[in-house]
Amino acid sequence: MKSVFVETLVPNETVTAQFLVLSKEIRQKKTGEPYLSLYLADRTGEIEAKMWDNVVEVMHTFERDHFVKVKGIAQIYNNRSQFTIHKLRKLEDHEVAFSDFFPCSERSADEMYGELSAVIGGIGNAHLRGLLELIFADENLRDLYKIAPAAKSIHHACRSGLIEHVLSLCELGRLTAAHYPEVDRDLLLTGIILHDIGKVEELSYARSFGYSSEGQLLGHIILGLRLLASKFEKLRDFPPRLRTLVEHMILSHHGELEFGSPKMPMFPEAVLLHHLDNLDSKMNAVRSAMKRDRHVEGYFTGWVSSLERVLLRKDDYLNEQPAAQAAKEAEIPAAPVETQGPAVSDVPPRTAPRAPAAPERKPEASRQPMNTLFGDKLQAVLGDRK
Repeated sequence: MKSVFVETLVPNETVTAQFLVLSKEIRQKKTGEPYLSLYLADRTGEIEAKMWDNVVEVMHTFERDHFVKVKGIAQIYNNRSQFTIHKLRKLEDHEVAFSDFFPCSERSADEMYGELSAVIGGIGNAHLRGLLELIFADENLRDLYKIAPAAKSIHHACRSGLIEHVLSLCELGRLTAAHYPEVDRDLLLTGIILHDIGKVEELSYARSFGYSSEGQLLGHIILGLRLLASKFEKLRDFPPRLRTLVEHMILSHHGELEFGSPKMPMFPEAVLLHHLDNLDSKMNAVRSAMKRDRHVEGYFTGWVSSLERVLLRKDDYLNEQPAAQAAKEAEIPAAPVETQGPAVSDVPPRTAPRAPAAPERKPEASRQPMNTLFGDKLQAVLGDRK
């Protein structure tokens, strides 16, 4: 069993640990020598890693999705956690416990599926409920839906992340449908449950997360519609226009053409689905970034590419002592503790630089006479004016 996990790594502490290789690149230093750029992971998260020395000996001994044992040190670089590897060797599958390495929802998949079944059972529209019951009667599809991630990396990127995301959306859907009387709750919940169903085929998640060939070629929206079409064929009495609304919600849930939606949402339930989906994915990305960069110093995380910003550590910002906060913002040392002897520090506080003082003007009476012919005449003229 693993004893060191990504979430337990402490900066500047040398450790020996086991990880799954999420990605591997062999790059070149300025000297022409190779170095390794990796992403390593376990069930608690992932971390960027670099190996600078003795690379030739190990760089062809392992690949992506292999397990490795590494010795190295975690550090903060460019305001992000990074692991510097000193030694590395490949591990065989029998040397590890698979459950230690794959990020997984904190909730039981079976428990979450029980909640989803209750949501489906509570849908009043018989056609929509019948569609959902038929889909999840497919045992293979049901099992994939229970363990699939919601994304490769951006949000809910863990085993059972898809169903966790869907249940979160169901809760938001119930709350917002009650607030907006024009929203059909049953239609909204159906769209929520089915909007990402194509991800069971788009993503590969036997080990590290990636894309299947069909996922790369078609994407989860098209795959989801194709899956639904096979089910609609068995529901001959399903209202054609209601079918069109369900299909439109899947087609438009990304909200914008540039974000991969073939159509933009065109009715209340579709608009609401898009915004709830965006909200839940963004909040999960925020939560993950805060957890990943918990050792970064200061009030802010490193750059979060999916959100295109850094994030404020609100609790640290609010809870720091006022004096220490003021000292940090002014970039001056905190006031020393009073002692019986001399001050702890004789360094004067930094202050804003002052503008150079203007030269002092001397009174006219103290001015030196001009000892030139022109000066004598000028002095005489000025004297006549007094």
